Amino acid sequence: MLSVNPSVPAKTVQELVALIRANPGKYSFATGGVGTQPHLVGEQLRLSLGLDLVHVPFPGGGPAVASLIAGHTPIGVNVVTPIVPHLKDGTLRVLAVASKTRSQLLPDVPTLAEAGYPDIEGDSWVGVLVPARTPKPIITALHRTIVKVLALPDLKDLLTALGYEVVASTPEEFAKRIRLEIETWGEVIRAANIKGQ
Repeated sequence: MLSVNPSVPAKTVQELVALIRANPGKYSFATGGVGTQPHLVGEQLRLSLGLDLVHVPFPGGGPAVASLIAGHTPIGVNVVTPIVPHLKDGTLRVLAVASKTRSQLLPDVPTLAEAGYPDIEGDSWVGVLVPARTPKPIITALHRTIVKVLALPDLKDLLTALGYEVVASTPEEFAKRIRLEIETWGEVIRAANIKGQ
């Protein structure tokens, strides 16, 4: 999600973009580290809109959020969970989420597509992978078991509370998603000249 310190006057993504454009070199965005999904989304935003915006990586989401709250970095691109408590007390303001759909935890916050930026999207996801030569019957059995476990009400409720949306796609759909992510983020990594650390 794209969030700002309350001292930033922008109340929408469009206002934030205009503010950054009117003040080249002034604004930076905090993330939980180089190469993280939030970093890549921030770079996608910067590159696709031609913004003069500096990335400030932190060693984890907690320090990035602390810097955002303190106003050291006025903009943050972070995962949902560490941001939500700070919305309630007014120490942060979320402008948009980078997912395809609105967050279940923040249903009033628009997606970047709804805010007018449909080409900027970066869902974080967690999946289960096995070695490449795992026999198909084992993959099928694992998939069936994982789908059953993810459907357990207590687990589903816990994951929802943590900001996750349970998606039990097929192994083929998941493989397709991984290939698409490699292509999409590979382009961003090359364009932003992000190097491994």
